[in-house]
Amino acid sequence: MVNKRKILIIEDDIFLGDVLIKKLQAEGYDAELARDGGVGVKKLAEFKPDLLLLDIILPTKSGFDVLMEKNANPELKDIPVIVVSNSGQPVEINRALSLGVKDYLVKAQFDPDEVLSKVRHQLDQQDHETGGGEKLANLTGKKVMWVEDDKFLSDIISRKLVGEGCKLVHSTSGEEALSLVEAEMPDVIVLDILLSGIDGFEILKRLKENVKVKKIPVILLSNLGQKADVEKGEKLGAQKFLVKATMNLDEIVEEIKRAIDGGK
Repeated sequence: MVNKRKILIIEDDIFLGDVLIKKLQAEGYDAELARDGGVGVKKLAEFKPDLLLLDIILPTKSGFDVLMEKNANPELKDIPVIVVSNSGQPVEINRALSLGVKDYLVKAQFDPDEVLSKVRHQLDQQDHETGGGEKLANLTGKKVMWVEDDKFLSDIISRKLVGEGCKLVHSTSGEEALSLVEAEMPDVIVLDILLSGIDGFEILKRLKENVKVKKIPVILLSNLGQKADVEKGEKLGAQKFLVKATMNLDEIVEEIKRAIDGGK
């Protein structure tokens, strides 16, 4: 008998809960649904899923309560969690990330196929970590320069990177980044393209022209995703071109680790 991966959904929205469980079961997962936080905590201990999909606002116990109880249980604390919530407020996202959540989806942008993609990614990550898959660099002590003027995204990635043990140098403009890079000498630079003042392409060009910093790997992370943009970034020397809409936090961290590993 095939050993199905187990997924628990704790969600009180009847429509969304039904959509998720049908979608996951149709894909061959052993999926169960709880519509109440208190019931969800009990089912989590009984079912011991490989992944938890969790709402935040729930009857009886909130998603945060569920996370805290899960984290306090040695048998459950390592189960990866993806939050699916009505709220996209930075304070709630930051709190969820501080409690170990792997990814955070906002219901207003809900797409069942995107949820399925993120579920697959998290389970693949779990397989790598437990089954001798690809071993990537440890970020502890590594210095990451993050050039991004979106405060919301910067707050989220900053917390994630600091949680990985790395040192973060954040810049909101190209001019500031270029003035900091030689003094900081980061292990990797993550660079947005659409910035006020000098754009990311021009920053990348100048970095690669500077003999002191030209060997520092640069990852372009942008809302732009046209073939011409990707080709331009590669031609200018970017090690990787990532499109924000298609990446989650763990995938971004993976690419940072690969860049430090030399692009493996």
